[in-house]
Amino acid sequence: MVAAMDVVHGRRPAQRWIINRFTARKGCQRTAPPWTGPRDRDSAPVMIAPMTYELGQGTGPLRGVKVVEIAGIGPGPHACMILADLGADVIRVERPGGQLLAGGPHNLLNRGRPSVALDLKNPEAIRTVLDLVRDADLLVEGMRPGVAERLGLGPDECRAVNPRLVYGRMTGWGQDGPLAQAAGHDMNYISVAGALHGLGQDRSRPHFPANLVGDFGGGSTYLVIGLLAALLEARAGGEGQVVDAAIVDGTAHLNAMTAAFLAAGTFKEERASNLLDGGVPYYDLYETSDGKHMSVGALEPQFYDLFVDLLGIADTAPDRFDPDRAEELRTRIAERFRTRTQAEWVQVFEGTDACVAGVIPISEAAEHPHLKARETYVVRDGMLQPSPAPRFSRTRPTLTTPPNPEAGSDTRAALAAWGIEDVDGLIAKGAAVQA
Repeated sequence: MVAAMDVVHGRRPAQRWIINRFTARKGCQRTAPPWTGPRDRDSAPVMIAPMTYELGQGTGPLRGVKVVEIAGIGPGPHACMILADLGADVIRVERPGGQLLAGGPHNLLNRGRPSVALDLKNPEAIRTVLDLVRDADLLVEGMRPGVAERLGLGPDECRAVNPRLVYGRMTGWGQDGPLAQAAGHDMNYISVAGALHGLGQDRSRPHFPANLVGDFGGGSTYLVIGLLAALLEARAGGEGQVVDAAIVDGTAHLNAMTAAFLAAGTFKEERASNLLDGGVPYYDLYETSDGKHMSVGALEPQFYDLFVDLLGIADTAPDRFDPDRAEELRTRIAERFRTRTQAEWVQVFEGTDACVAGVIPISEAAEHPHLKARETYVVRDGMLQPSPAPRFSRTRPTLTTPPNPEAGSDTRAALAAWGIEDVDGLIAKGAAVQA
């Protein structure tokens, strides 16, 4: 077998046993074509790593960290995507056949890691997961409290085979409390956390920002923070712990500045009544002549002065600090924006300190000159997708494998790469499924 080229370090590694999803099923080796990824002014291009399941081939700062993911939906997969993007070896354990909203070749939340299908009702499958855990650093699960314990994969069982394991639990309500066993989704969690009430500029009702705030802002982001903090502590002290990442907790923490404004008496719990929620005309959205929109965030005096100058209303705009004339100023700004297209206003404002930007959809964002220069979005495996974030000066992350077409696409190859013995026996017994 030909060894894959290590395109990141520009050297060919020693001959090793390299397994990928095609090796197991077709007896061949495939590597991804090199891709010139995000770069900074002083660095060489970042290259795409080989599409193999040899462990420790990530190029980011988490290279060598091993993660067992018990597949779920939403924030759990997003957290594991972040870990995989940053170089961790993540193995995704799915139920045979997959689950609703959790898979498919276009689900970018599943990129960068193999999928194995295990029937967790089968004791052999449970033992297989514990074998994976034995040499892992992190485990991520997103089931209701108590389900993992009933399966025999709770924190006690996992840490019995690996005391240094950090066990991450991703839920909406948390592991305890009156609602811990209740079903819910993103908007329910941010509703109770006090965040949804203030979102939007419509005083008659709140508007929810898809599932960005709860699932990914208060959920996966805080799970990753907790996992890495606990991992750092475990490597220093030799003992892992459980990370209880609840969307309600993370969302409340994310909303700390609102709590600060409320404590200071400078916040009204009414939409479109405050500094950052559209309550002032110089921090709002405005429609252009072609039905598109511009975002205006001209808060500081020097930025505001430049804004009204470039907008062409410096001589006619009322005092922005006069609350009695706020709606007059808003109307003046809105009327002026409606005289030109978005593209024309972008040409006026972009690159200035007026703090004005055109509002564009994700399909156009990749072509924005700034994002294009930074390669914030890339086309990879035929899909537009975000590059790994954040950027690192030395251990630059790379994209590796695409999302799996179906649950268990990599069962045989990935389990073998992780050191599981007699994978064919597990498949024959129904404990594992090769899709």
